Amino acid sequence: MRRAACTSSIKRRFGLPAALLTWLGLGLGAVLAAGTPVAAAPAGRDLSIQAGAVFDSVRGEVLAGRRIVIHGGRIVEVRPAHDDDPPPDLDWRDRLVMPGWFDMHTHLIGDIQSADPLAPLKSSAAEDVLLGAAHAAATLRAGFTSVRDVGTYRGLVDVALRDAIRRGEVAGPRMFVAGAYVTAPGGGGEVTGTPGASLPAEFRLGVARGEEALRERVRVLAQGGVDLIKVIATGAVLTEGTEPGAMEFSEDELRAIVDEARKHGLDVTAHAHGAEGIKAAIRAGVRSIEHASLIDDEGLALAKRHGVFLAMDVYNGDYIDEVGKRDGWSADILRKNRDTTDAQREGFRKAVAAGVTVVFATDAGVFPHGTNARQFAYMIRHGMRWQQAVQSATWHAARLLRVEQELGSIEPGKLADLVALPLPADGDPPDFEAAVRVVQEGVRVEGPAVTPPLSAVRRRAPEEPVTPP
Repeated sequence: MRRAACTSSIKRRFGLPAALLTWLGLGLGAVLAAGTPVAAAPAGRDLSIQAGAVFDSVRGEVLAGRRIVIHGGRIVEVRPAHDDDPPPDLDWRDRLVMPGWFDMHTHLIGDIQSADPLAPLKSSAAEDVLLGAAHAAATLRAGFTSVRDVGTYRGLVDVALRDAIRRGEVAGPRMFVAGAYVTAPGGGGEVTGTPGASLPAEFRLGVARGEEALRERVRVLAQGGVDLIKVIATGAVLTEGTEPGAMEFSEDELRAIVDEARKHGLDVTAHAHGAEGIKAAIRAGVRSIEHASLIDDEGLALAKRHGVFLAMDVYNGDYIDEVGKRDGWSADILRKNRDTTDAQREGFRKAVAAGVTVVFATDAGVFPHGTNARQFAYMIRHGMRWQQAVQSATWHAARLLRVEQELGSIEPGKLADLVALPLPADGDPPDFEAAVRVVQEGVRVEGPAVTPPLSAVRRRAPEEPVTPP
């Protein structure tokens, strides 16, 4: 989890104060026209791609020499390439093509982490969304065609950005949003350092204590149009006055949140650093655990037994240590980061070895958006084969969100979200940050324009079997 920094950067990025932007009535699409995607072909036309290789994310295999045909934003054919094939629209014979990546833990809204714990109170909702739109475009260009955006201090602002992207008004990844943090008063998901009475209501949308009050908060978020519920089960590294290892809700409270969310067709993910909070959240029925920094062997066994996904952000500890020291972040935050970083990476290694499903999740917003792919190298360094790391950002991520019938693999019937990297030498991992090429629903992402509207993606119900596309 992260805090937004003061949004004076609106002026730096757009050259105008936010108040003037509002007065002029500029739409997000106009403000962000530069550096966002352009269609490679008119809507409805087939787009053919000749790929040097395609990554099969279901099996974790590389398939050499493939022809991909897209129509109306969906893949209609994937087959071996032939010498007599007509010239493709995109000649990617020197590239490895993968499904578009998911980052399963982002915070697009507002500015990135700073030393000021009260920074979220110093921006407006409009400024937060404008910055979020810029962050969304950078994330998409980096290869992330979908994100799970797991909370914002100002409630439901992420819903507005998600919907603007869906309508094609703003370029960005397909967003699955939490709307706010369900958190205890003064807990890891609240703006701390100022009396609670002074916080505007929009900053307390998910703040509650007690089973019935928490159920009511879940209902409010569900009515606000969220895609999932994010509960802060333990203290946080980046929130002053909380401890990552300490539980902030009882198991009964967590169970009430999960039960109410299920009534609204929503899964719950739990921010949980501490071992006891992780285990309580798993027993309560959450779908995934964020961070899992201090997970123990019992917690790993529980996660595997219950099919709970772990979203472990193993890169950003280094960023926090370096930039936090340089920029004067509090000694308390730097101490908590040191206490959790190495332990989390050891837990990650154990989770991979034990066969627990780990998804790609960075906590982007703590560090600059658009550099998300840096985490692939950390996942490989700490125990994954590169093929497993890609599966964590594609097939497994889609399964967590219950959208694997639409996304997460390159198969006929799926939405045509693709990322292409230079072909690596045999046996070497790809360079995940080098010359990335991106296609989102059959539209190539490059140049000064805005994407078309995105298709609605249906989430599979928990009890519904997976059917082929």
